[in-house]
Amino acid sequence: MSKENTANFLVADTPQESFGFSEEKKLRLMPWILFSTFILNICRTNISNAISGGLPKSLGFKNDVVNNAGSLYSVVFSLFAFTGSILGKRFGPHRFIPFLVFAWGVVTFSHAFIQDAGQFYLVRTLIAIAQGGVIPATLVYLGSFYKKNELATRLSWFWGTQSIASAVSGIMASGLLQLDGKLGFAGWRWLFLVEGSLTIFTSLLFAFAFPRSAYYTKGGLNFSGWFKNERDVQIAVTRVIRDDLLKLKYETRVQFRDVIETLKDYKVWGHLVMTSIGLTPGVPFRTYLPSIINSFGFNVYISNALTAPGYLLGFITMTLWSWNSDRVGERGFHGVAAFVWQLIGFILLNFLPDNASRGVLFFSTLVISAAPSVHPLNIAWMTENTAPLGKRTVASGLIIAFANIYGVYANQIYQPWDAPRYHVGNYIIFTFTTVTILLWLNQKFLYVRLNKQRAAIWNAKSQDEKDEYNATTTQKGNDRLDFIFKH
Repeated sequence: MSKENTANFLVADTPQESFGFSEEKKLRLMPWILFSTFILNICRTNISNAISGGLPKSLGFKNDVVNNAGSLYSVVFSLFAFTGSILGKRFGPHRFIPFLVFAWGVVTFSHAFIQDAGQFYLVRTLIAIAQGGVIPATLVYLGSFYKKNELATRLSWFWGTQSIASAVSGIMASGLLQLDGKLGFAGWRWLFLVEGSLTIFTSLLFAFAFPRSAYYTKGGLNFSGWFKNERDVQIAVTRVIRDDLLKLKYETRVQFRDVIETLKDYKVWGHLVMTSIGLTPGVPFRTYLPSIINSFGFNVYISNALTAPGYLLGFITMTLWSWNSDRVGERGFHGVAAFVWQLIGFILLNFLPDNASRGVLFFSTLVISAAPSVHPLNIAWMTENTAPLGKRTVASGLIIAFANIYGVYANQIYQPWDAPRYHVGNYIIFTFTTVTILLWLNQKFLYVRLNKQRAAIWNAKSQDEKDEYNATTTQKGNDRLDFIFKH
C-alpha cells in the first residue's frame, strides 16, 4: 500500500475499537513470532548442552576450541545481523524470516555429523550466517504492527520466550543425552538431529503463517484474513500510523544516507555500547552454566535440567520489568535496578565458600538467571528515540550486531584453568556490570538534558518562528527541535 493510499485509508477509530484490535493481534501474530524465537534459542543454547554432554572430548579438543568457535560465531552473527533489517525490508520479513529458519535448521541437523575441530568451526560459522539476520528482521516486522508504547512489553515476550526455550532446551537435553550410543550416535549428536529436524519442519509453518502486514493478512494459514470487515482492516492500519507517522513509509527501502546518518548519531551509539557491555556477563555464564551446576555435585543430566528454573524466572522478571517500564513511561532506572540485581548474583556465586551446600551454591546461579534482562527494554528505548524510519531500521540491525559482537571477547572470560567456579572471570564480570550501571544512568540523564535544552529553545520561539522552522529546516527525525526523547 502506497503512502498516498494509506493516508486516504486512515479512519477515526474509537479507543474501544483500537483496544479490541490490539487483543486480536496478540491472538494472531505474536504466537507465531514467539514460536519462531523459541526455535531460534533452542538452536542457540543447544551448544552448551552438547558441551556438557561430551562434544569436545568426543571430537578430540578442549574448551579453548569451544571458546574460539564462540568468538568466531559472534563475529559472523554480528556481520549478518547488521544486514538482517535491511534485507528484511528488501525482501519482506514475512518471507525472509522463514527462509532463515529453514537454513539454520539444515545447519543444526548437520552438527550431528561433524568429526573434528575444523568441521566444528565450519558449522558454527554457517549457523551464525543463518541466524544472524532473523532478530533484526523480526524487529522491523513487529514495528509495523505495534505502537511505541506496546513495543517494550512485546519485546519482553520475545526475549522472554528465549528464556523459556533455554529452559526447555535444558530439559530436552537431559533426556536426549541419555540416548547416548543408540543407533551408533552419541547423545549430543541426537540433540542436534532432533532439534534440527524440528526447526526445518517449523520453517515451513512460518512460511504460510506470517502475513505481509496488518493490511495484507489473507492467505496461507491465515485463510481469509484476520478481520471480519473492511473497517477492522482500516483500524489495523490507522492505530499504528497515528502513533508514528513514519510508518506511512514502512515499505520504503533503506538508503545509503540512512546508514551514514545512523553512524553519526552519538545517541544511538550510547545504546549500542550499553548493549555490548551489558550483555557480556551472560555469555560465559550461560555457556558453562550446566558445567558449573555439575561442579556443585549434581550429575550431568540433572545439571542440564536445573538450568530450567532460572530461565523461567528470568522470563517472568523480564516481562514484568518491561511491562512496568511501558506502564510508567520510564526506561533508565529500570535498567539500573536490573543490573544491580545481576551484580548481587555474581557476588554470591564468587564468594560463597566451596564447602557450602550444593543447594546454596545452586541458589546463587538462580539469582543470576532470574535477574530481569533489559535488552528488549533497551531496544524499545532506542527505537522510540530514533527517527526517521530508515535510520531506525539501520539502528535495529546495528543493535542486534552489537548484541553479539561482544561474544568475541566474552567467550574468553571463563578459561579452563579458572574452572569450575571461575573466580577470575567473575571479577571481570563485576567490572562489566558496574560500568553498565553507569552507562544506563548516563543515557537517561543525556535524554533529560537534551529535552530541557531543546524545550528552552523551542518555547522561546514565536509561532511565526516555529512555522518558519517547520517550513525551512533541514533537520529530520530525532534531530528536530520539537522531538521529545523518552527516558
